[in-house]
Amino acid sequence: MNKQFLQTPYKLGNIELPNNIFYAPLAGCSDFPFRKMTSQYRPGLIFPEMVKMDALIRNDRGTFHILDYDKNMHPIGGQICGSNPKIAGRAARMIEELGFDTVDLNCGCPVDKITKDGSGSGLLKNPQLIGEILVNMKAAVNIPVTVKIRAGWDESSINAPEIVKIAEAAGASAICVHGRTRQQAYKGPANWDYIKAAKEAATTIQVIGNGDLFDADSVKRMFEYTGCDAVLISRGTLGQPWIVEDSIRLLTGQEALEREFEECRQALYEHFLYTTAYQSARRVSIDMRRVGCWYFKKSASTRAFREQISKADSPARIRELILNFQPGEPLVECYAKSPHINEPSSECCDELSAT
Repeated sequence: MNKQFLQTPYKLGNIELPNNIFYAPLAGCSDFPFRKMTSQYRPGLIFPEMVKMDALIRNDRGTFHILDYDKNMHPIGGQICGSNPKIAGRAARMIEELGFDTVDLNCGCPVDKITKDGSGSGLLKNPQLIGEILVNMKAAVNIPVTVKIRAGWDESSINAPEIVKIAEAAGASAICVHGRTRQQAYKGPANWDYIKAAKEAATTIQVIGNGDLFDADSVKRMFEYTGCDAVLISRGTLGQPWIVEDSIRLLTGQEALEREFEECRQALYEHFLYTTAYQSARRVSIDMRRVGCWYFKKSASTRAFREQISKADSPARIRELILNFQPGEPLVECYAKSPHINEPSSECCDELSAT
């Protein structure tokens, strides 16, 4: 029964992807080293961080740095945000010309600096504008065009099913629905009923489920409950670059792999090495304050490690901390009580706004 959910390969528009378990763009997290880590586990699709349409067409140097990738990261999509349909086609074409396999319109980012000009989840207030933007993007490119939304602006304006119809008419290949409203941001549980309703509203467009996917079991449950065509894992990828592998094993009836502490340490060290190879020494110290808290979640001494790595002022010191860290007692009871234990604390990730 489980195999019907997993599709290998998965057809998205005019391309074939390895599977239908995707990794989301996360602002402040989905950088080049992060994608070096995650791509080796072969998710169906990965993304760099979201970029703004206007910055892209201005040839902003920082924007192109965000979009940096290597050939081993394919398949990879590019996500753009903006509310001006006049530049949407040009921005989408630039994503295609850079070699990305898909282009996605972000209508889900809840932060004020994005929504204040009607971009991100601000577009949920103007569904017809979403359609206009998608039409222009679709006309400009040959790669699949997708869109990511939230259930609605708030509980009184749930309009995901309406936007599904609009995106479908505009020619989008898929729509990803996050089971929270803009008003919720990341508070409270995601309501998968909204994703289920979106799937029921769809005729030809693929529906991708998103929200509260923190382990293989939640991936399986989302497929079963919503009937969605694919899933997009966001915060569940942090410190778990292998979550797609775990999900595929569960969905195909294979025995689960136990991720021992030493494997987590080696993964963090590998992430550190990718970061040192890509960033300046100063940037490594800054970035590892964030990354360092992702991998050691099940130890009573994790907080002390986080405090030390946040004060580390050189790659050499960070390396020493990672290789010498000794875990305390596993927090089994705490994990059992909290289904959202894998969520990063605010002290580790300041921005997760692109979801």
